[in-house]
Amino acid sequence: MRSVQDLLHHSVPLPGGGEVIALNKGAAISEEAAAMLGALHSRSVGGIRGHLETLSKKGSDAFMDQFYVGYGHKSIGDLGWGAVFIEGVSMLAAKAVQDPPLYNGQESSTRYIDFSKQRFLNPAGTEEGAAIQERWRSFYLRGTDELVPALVNRYPRNEGEGEAVYEKAIKARALDIMGSFLPAGCSTNLCWFGELRHFADRLQWLRTHPLAEVRTLGEAVSDVLHAEYPHSGFAKRYSETEAYYAYCQPECGYYFNSGTPDFRMELSGLDIGRLSAYRGIMRARPPKADLPYAIRECGVVGFDFLLDFRSWRDIQRQRAVAQLMPLLTDDHGFEAWYLLQLPDTLHEEGAALINENRAATHCLEAGLAAQYYRPMGLRVSNRIVGDLRAHTYLIELRATSVVHPTLRRRASQMGESLLEALSPYGYALHLEPNSDRFNVKRGEHDIVQRA
Repeated sequence: MRSVQDLLHHSVPLPGGGEVIALNKGAAISEEAAAMLGALHSRSVGGIRGHLETLSKKGSDAFMDQFYVGYGHKSIGDLGWGAVFIEGVSMLAAKAVQDPPLYNGQESSTRYIDFSKQRFLNPAGTEEGAAIQERWRSFYLRGTDELVPALVNRYPRNEGEGEAVYEKAIKARALDIMGSFLPAGCSTNLCWFGELRHFADRLQWLRTHPLAEVRTLGEAVSDVLHAEYPHSGFAKRYSETEAYYAYCQPECGYYFNSGTPDFRMELSGLDIGRLSAYRGIMRARPPKADLPYAIRECGVVGFDFLLDFRSWRDIQRQRAVAQLMPLLTDDHGFEAWYLLQLPDTLHEEGAALINENRAATHCLEAGLAAQYYRPMGLRVSNRIVGDLRAHTYLIELRATSVVHPTLRRRASQMGESLLEALSPYGYALHLEPNSDRFNVKRGEHDIVQRA
């Protein structure tokens, strides 16, 4: 392993004697040591090379022991970066990890998971609970097999569409439709990358989460991070702080509104007068360019609508807007679009299975854990609040033909509502024409190893 002294750091001199240096951490500089280098750099104008020399002489552990004490401010944790890979957790636990706006990472796509073998989490621990989930599995597998040829008949391959890409797009469409019948208790994998500070802040909420699985996961992530970064405080517990987070959870852990409208926009948080000052900037924006951050001073816009949980998993990835984690219930019904996509041989069976599941899940008396047995095609209360810069990015990204139809419809509604209300003040969007046919480019959305 190369020592600190052996590492080569790329640098570019600046006029007047300054310098820009890209730190090469290699395997010799830990994330904690890198964070402390940044902290020391903020307390001395002597330069990073002197701190690297000290690190080289003392070694990473001794370096941390000498300098970490006294730098108690959370911002030091912003300078260190961690990576955690989480495997075999429910969709519900994955969404809890991904809930905050600072989350960085990826989750396994349901298109690339073999659900004939994938484990389902059954927190009730009963045969009845397992039977509910296995009925969903059986319908999903059989339905996918029957739906693929039905979609080929419904959407024949057009001239110029490659056969391989077309076939992958058809399969993706079938999996997207049948994924609505998978229970939220099916397991998935995800990775979580981020600053050590963000890990520490978020873990306090996970350790006090309403779901037992998430609390256990929070403790497990804390343990592995403490083992990897022993100087960063992951073993510390502040009883009053954690008690406060536990107190907040019943109010903030999940969002449910029995009166959620099908769709509604709220403009009361937006200063129309200030918005007019940006008329020229909004009109001049080309496609794929973002509005300037300054436009956030104009305030926020809110949207309330019903959206199936399967599509909510996608829109949750828009970190620049504030969204609330929805409670997965059957109060708002199953998204009708999924049933309408099924061939006649499956339509009635799917509808009957939804009704059967409602009664069977209620019999479990599982409380919040009932979510593990409910299908992801159920509609949930969704509330999104954000500034126009964030909404513009979300709408133009999600109102395209490569996006799942139930989410695309809501993003299009958001865009149409904003244009109707704000275009007189200069607001503009770049939207593609609506198309009911699926886009075969979805067959290109894959990560494959080059030959």
